[in-house]
Amino acid sequence: MKNFLFFLFSFSSLLLCAQDETIAPKYSNEFLAIGVGADALGMGNAFIAETSGASSVYWNPAGLNKVSKWLEIGFMHSSYFAGIAKYDVLNFAHKLDEKSAIGIGAIRFGVDDIPNTTQLIDNNGNINYDNITTFSAGDYAFLLSYSRVLPVEGMSVGGSAKIIHRKIGDFAKSWGFGLDVGMLYDYSDNWKFAAVLRDATSTFNAWMFDLDPQMQQAFIATGNDLPQNGLELTLPRLILGANGKYDIGKSGLYAGGELDIDLTTDGRRNTLLSTNLISIDPHLGLKFGFKDFVVIRAGISNLQYVSDLDNVKSLNVQPNIGVGVAFKGFHLDYAFTDIGDASVALYSHVISLRLRLDKPKNAVE
Repeated sequence: MKNFLFFLFSFSSLLLCAQDETIAPKYSNEFLAIGVGADALGMGNAFIAETSGASSVYWNPAGLNKVSKWLEIGFMHSSYFAGIAKYDVLNFAHKLDEKSAIGIGAIRFGVDDIPNTTQLIDNNGNINYDNITTFSAGDYAFLLSYSRVLPVEGMSVGGSAKIIHRKIGDFAKSWGFGLDVGMLYDYSDNWKFAAVLRDATSTFNAWMFDLDPQMQQAFIATGNDLPQNGLELTLPRLILGANGKYDIGKSGLYAGGELDIDLTTDGRRNTLLSTNLISIDPHLGLKFGFKDFVVIRAGISNLQYVSDLDNVKSLNVQPNIGVGVAFKGFHLDYAFTDIGDASVALYSHVISLRLRLDKPKNAVE
C-alpha cells in the first residue's frame, strides 16, 4: 500500500511539471508517436490490442507472446514532407517459451543534408556561399522488451526499456531513458482489450549544446537566445484500446476493427477533447480480410480543429488506407496516409516487411 501511495504521489508530481514547459515541453520526443508498421498506420494507429509479434516492441510489449515462430523480424521505411524526412524501423521478437518472449527494436527519424547558413555572411559583411556546410538532425530510439503470460487466462503483461538519442549536427545532442508498460487481455476469440502506459515514469532527456563562438554571435545578432544545457521530461501517455473481429460464415472472410483512445498529460493539445491536465485523442481502424492471405485496412486519426481565413473552426482528420498480403512466413504491408490538410496534400507511402522464421534445425537447445 505504501508503494502504491508513493507511485500516486510521484505520478501527480510529474503531472504538475506539465505547467512548466521548460521542464516538460509539449510534444517532447514526439517522433515516438508516429507509429510503426504499415499495418498499424493503415488502421490509423489503432493497434495496441491488434499487435502481435515484432511490432509489439513499440505498440504493446504484452503482445510479444503472440509470436507464432521462433523469430520474427520486422522492417519499415517511409518518407515524410515530400521526402525531406526519412523514417526507418527495425524490430526483432523471439519466443523464449510458451509463457514469455523478448524483443528489441531500433527507430530513426531524421533529416539529412540540412544547409548551415549561420556563416553565410563573413566578418566583413560579404556573402560567401563557400561558407555553407550541411548537417543532419536525427532522432533515435533503442528498445528492449519482455512479456509474460499471467496465470489469469487470456492475460499477458510486458514492459519496454528505451534509450533515446537525439542529435543535431555537432551543435546539440541528448541522451534519455524511459519505460513503457502494457497489458493485453484476450477476452474471447473475437474480443481483445489492451492498455499501454508510455513513458510510465516520465522519460528523461539530458540536452548538451556545443556552439562555436561564431555561431553564438550569429544567434545573438539575429535576436535568438543561446540554448542552455538542461533536462527535458516526456510526461506519461495512457492508451486504452478495444479490438473486435467478426467471422463471415465459414468462407474465411472476416471484418474487424479497433478503437484506441490516447490520454496525454503534457497540457492542452489540439485534440477532440482537451483540458489543462489531460487531452483525449481517439483513433479508429477497420479491416476486412480473407484468412491470413490478404487484408484491406482503413483508419482515421489526428482529429484536430483548424481555423480558416475567417477564423471559423472545423474538425479535420487524417485519413489512412492500407493493404497487406501474406504467404507462409512472409508478410508485405503498405499504407497510404495524408496529414489531413485539405489545402496542402502531403501524402506518405509506407512499406513494411515481416518475416517469421522457424528455429534452425542445427540450433543448440
